[in-house]
Amino acid sequence: MKNILLIFILTLFFSCEFEDQVMESRYKSFDDYPIYNGDDLGCNFSPEKTTFKFWSPSATAARLLIYDEDIQGIIKETHVMKETEGGVWTITINENLEGKYYTLQVKNQWGWSKDAPDPYSVACGRNGKRTQIIDLKKTNPEGWENDQRPPLAQPNDIIIYELHVRDMSISSTSGIQNKGKFLGLTELGTTSPEGLATGIAHIKDVGVTHVHLLPSFDFTSVDETKPDSERKYNWGYDPHLYNVPEGSYATDARNGATRIKEFKQLVKAFHDAGIRVVLDVVYNHTGNSRRSPFDRLVPDYYFRQTKDGSKSNASGCGNETASERPMMRNFILHSVKYWAEEYHIDGFRFDLMGIHDIETMNLVSKTLNKIDPSIFVYGEGWTAGDSPLPEAQRALKQNVPQLDQVAAFSDDIRDGLKGHVFTADAKAFISGEAGFEESVKFGIVAATKHPQVDYDTVNYSKAPWANQPAQCINYVSCHDNHTLYDRLTNSRPQATEVEKEKMARLALGTVLTSQGVPFLHAGSEFLRTKNGVENSYQSPDNINEINWSRKKRHLQTVEFVKSLIKIRKEHPAFRMTSQQDISKNLKFLEVNKNFISYQINGEAVGDQWKKIVVVLNGNSYGQKVKMPKGIWKAIIKDGLVDENGLESLSKGRINIEGNDIMVLIQE
Repeated sequence: MKNILLIFILTLFFSCEFEDQVMESRYKSFDDYPIYNGDDLGCNFSPEKTTFKFWSPSATAARLLIYDEDIQGIIKETHVMKETEGGVWTITINENLEGKYYTLQVKNQWGWSKDAPDPYSVACGRNGKRTQIIDLKKTNPEGWENDQRPPLAQPNDIIIYELHVRDMSISSTSGIQNKGKFLGLTELGTTSPEGLATGIAHIKDVGVTHVHLLPSFDFTSVDETKPDSERKYNWGYDPHLYNVPEGSYATDARNGATRIKEFKQLVKAFHDAGIRVVLDVVYNHTGNSRRSPFDRLVPDYYFRQTKDGSKSNASGCGNETASERPMMRNFILHSVKYWAEEYHIDGFRFDLMGIHDIETMNLVSKTLNKIDPSIFVYGEGWTAGDSPLPEAQRALKQNVPQLDQVAAFSDDIRDGLKGHVFTADAKAFISGEAGFEESVKFGIVAATKHPQVDYDTVNYSKAPWANQPAQCINYVSCHDNHTLYDRLTNSRPQATEVEKEKMARLALGTVLTSQGVPFLHAGSEFLRTKNGVENSYQSPDNINEINWSRKKRHLQTVEFVKSLIKIRKEHPAFRMTSQQDISKNLKFLEVNKNFISYQINGEAVGDQWKKIVVVLNGNSYGQKVKMPKGIWKAIIKDGLVDENGLESLSKGRINIEGNDIMVLIQE
């Protein structure tokens, strides 16, 4: 009797959910699973009929559940689905289902799973509980058919500005009405209390070419049923439905069509402003492996396992996806293609790209290149932990030479400029700590091969890892860890505001005059602070919001950044297109304790500035600079920028102030 009762209890348990279970008995291994290469998985709607398809070769039965409501409400219809080729289950309903919601269920030896939204969902209701059936054609905003990607001649022209949708508008100082929403970034003419431009107008004025949106797909950590109260903040690195815009950023999370239309309005607003849009994608893990649609419909397949069968965790978030498995790879390729075509997305930043395999990343690049060769792909060339995937197969920073038109972040110059990222008070080049000169030089030449870089003393990379400069993303701060200002407050606590601003300008100036692709954290141009909070992904708005009143307080640095961007755009010497050009035409002159000067042969790369000298002084005191022969005109000095020249200098040695960047051209 006890044994019968135990069997009954176990049967009930496994019929409710199969989490971390053993391999299904229909196949000996995941390698035996059939592969479906069609591009029609998901919900294919027309007013006359809707066809549903999903992949689950481990299932012995499947059913479609239809609802009138997005969260509450009973099941209105249940339909048995038919298994077809490639492990796909399908059904066609010959009626108009527009606006209805649905979920999927599978059955195998353990019984029926809990229902799940469709992994290929393009629309959903609140909290991604149920997929919504919509007519995508009705989601296009006015003028969408004429939307165009802003011109981009080559990837070296890119200047990236990373922002969080909510952060940009939520402060009372933003002057934006649709606070925390996609629509907030479509509002024109918004100003701070001091009358200075905010939001999209500010970004356009600064002059960047691309905005990088932190995850804006449907994620799990914010309760979309409470749009105006008890909101839990998050960056969004806990993915749920990869192909649906996040509901908390929409004015109506219940309505999937509203999410889509408003996100398209955001994209169009930036395109109209001449700015491209990058989507931060997080295919390397799911927010909750137990509730993931992947795992409910095809247990364990989409995730890597350790030797004991548990989910591996190179993401540090409890699981990691298996990009090398054909259907996970196909999903990633389908997803980026969908965003690029349906939403006109111009670039993709891959979170923890090192978890993905090299072949998948090259196929991503190839897929997007067919849509538009100017779509830019880059990512973090590292993992958060070890992975069963061999290092030789991972899209890591050191393996970038094997990647085709895919770039990686340079933590070498980041930590070379401000100090070790996980040591809150660490100093480096901009804060007066000697020994980081080669790491900064490594960033200046965009992680490419250069005869004057001593790779043995670069902080992390002991060899060049970029074939071409456009494969290197140079930056000093991003959403992760301390803001640049907060790091300087920690590492130089006795420094005055004026001194910290000078150090910040030196860091931003170094990034914007280096070869490769520069990347700026939103608000760093006016010394954004998060009140010392390092990992603010769950901190409230008063920590994460951008305080636009700081713009007036640090207007000199805003103008400094704006002017450097303009110079970078106008002068190809700062954005050379090949390793060979950099090696031949960029020569380091002086390198000593916390001090670097170098010369660029602008004439050789078609620049009207024939000879350029850049000087970086990370010391707190002034120094003498030995200049090449000739008369030199200072374009950048003491935090000021003037393309007509601030002063002419003909002496063999000139002065540079402490914590300063100088750019001089030969007259």
